[in-house]
Amino acid sequence: MEHSNASFLPSLLLFLGAAVIAVPIFKRIGFGAILGYLIAGLAIGPSGFALFTDTITIQHIGEIGIVLLLFVIGLELQLSRLLAMRKDIFGLGGLQLLVCALVIGGIANAFGLSVMGAALTGIALALSATAIALQVLGERGELQAPYGQRSFAVLLFQDMSVVPILALIPLFAVEASHVASEGGGWLRTGIMIGSIAVVVLAGRYLLNPLFRILATTDAREVMTAAALLLVLGTALLMQWAGMSMALGAFLAGVLLAESNFRHELEADIEPFRGLLLGLFFMSVGMDINGALVLQHWLALVVAALGLILVKSVSVAAVFRLTGSTRLDAIRSGILLSPAGEFAFVLIPLGLSYGFLQGEQAGFVKALAAFTMLFGPLIAAGSERLLTRFAPAELTREEDYSDAHGKALVIGFGRFGQVVSQVLRTADIETTIIDKDVEMIDVAARFGAKVYFGDGGRLDVLRAAGAGEARVICVAIDDRATAVKIVEMIKAEFPLTEVYSRAYDRQHVLALLSAGVDFHMRETYESALAFGRSTLEALGVDNIEAEEIIEDVRDRDARRIVAQQQGGIYAGMDLVNSKRLMKPEPLERPDTVGVTLNKEAIDAAEEAKEDEETG
Repeated sequence: MEHSNASFLPSLLLFLGAAVIAVPIFKRIGFGAILGYLIAGLAIGPSGFALFTDTITIQHIGEIGIVLLLFVIGLELQLSRLLAMRKDIFGLGGLQLLVCALVIGGIANAFGLSVMGAALTGIALALSATAIALQVLGERGELQAPYGQRSFAVLLFQDMSVVPILALIPLFAVEASHVASEGGGWLRTGIMIGSIAVVVLAGRYLLNPLFRILATTDAREVMTAAALLLVLGTALLMQWAGMSMALGAFLAGVLLAESNFRHELEADIEPFRGLLLGLFFMSVGMDINGALVLQHWLALVVAALGLILVKSVSVAAVFRLTGSTRLDAIRSGILLSPAGEFAFVLIPLGLSYGFLQGEQAGFVKALAAFTMLFGPLIAAGSERLLTRFAPAELTREEDYSDAHGKALVIGFGRFGQVVSQVLRTADIETTIIDKDVEMIDVAARFGAKVYFGDGGRLDVLRAAGAGEARVICVAIDDRATAVKIVEMIKAEFPLTEVYSRAYDRQHVLALLSAGVDFHMRETYESALAFGRSTLEALGVDNIEAEEIIEDVRDRDARRIVAQQQGGIYAGMDLVNSKRLMKPEPLERPDTVGVTLNKEAIDAAEEAKEDEETG
């Protein structure tokens, strides 16, 4: 009995060992984690050392990683964020996917694929590797750069488009064996629409109250279990209705995007998502036909390089036509050229519906993996060339010889401008750095000296005088980068105080963990001032209004301390409870009382009578 219960452990250890060995090596040499998982799967699979042959079971488990990935993507799609980036997301992103799918699909059809097979291949390879692109942008510190923001918008549209693509594929497979008749097709469509309606209604009216009740239990593991139950339950419902499990998870994420529990759910899901997504890529690697790769390795190399070239040119043309500079268009084209993780979802789906034959699907999957191999290398090499030959105003070397002062401000956006104005008004020597060339030029026209530099680079901070500054103000709007900068400053310049702009409460907790000395949520103080003015307009006197604001500040500070120890739901009792009125203590009079004599009593009574008659 004990032996049977432990029979899965060798397989589990095998998977974990392969991942632990391969992923760090590939990340170390610059290929990224995804390729590490693919190679690890290939090595232990039937085409490698054949240490594991049950690829079907692993694929089913790995698919849960894709489900959780779609759920997290849905969580990130807040309506406010979509509206702010709507032109780039739906305009640029839609045009990129359409152009690349048509070009790649046309080439695939010319090489003998059927119309539906070529269309599916074009769409699958037109999608980009989100994980690789974001990793490259993060390493460069250019996620907030103009081309970084536009590239992110395209990736966001691609992630959103996967869901309708997954939903549409079965509808086009009208000759699939599971569609028995036209009447059955209508019934199937009705079941699909009804299932989506159930998920939408339940998410709108039940999820928030449910999670609010669970939050009162103050049990973190219950919230984690509820999050997994939600994701896997909606995924299973969509699968029962004949649609993709990823569609259900995506819908659940979107419905919770505006929820108060969004960040906590994302944090609970993240460890499972990363591990299971890695397992998915390992299963893909195990499923790669090693014999096919060895037989057609030259064709795969040529096809991969050709796909990267075609896709880079197509993406760059779309970016250039929609307003990007030539340099930014080239960078975005190269960045988005590798095929994405969803190619390994769409291609097997196309195979199951008969759009592709077995050898064709195997070749396309291997081709997608090869582009992931070459993509980061080409991106790194091309960046060196672009930096060397690009116009000087876009890659200028900054002279920090006169950069010194008690304060260093990183970021000259709206927040950083106000901070810098305060410091200048106090006549405090301040160095300001920013990596937005256009912002620097605008600041110069208004008489402000802003140095060009990336605050996320240690060499730039040293050159800008971080070692001499008493206070470094991190005023950028990129939350993850701000935390990394705080961590780096605390490690390299431990005697320097670090003040940081914070986005929300989650960001505050991350900054505190990084060692920040002072933080300020960007809208908190303005909201308090707004609230005080509202109280006074409603008749609350100035003194009481100030006491109420101070009470709110005190509660907030105590709640953050509690959340550092017990998580985001700690200190909830401080949010909704009313202010306790503190009684004023009795005080001894300033003068000592004395007994009045008869003359004084008579005079007091006479004065009282005069007051009453007068």
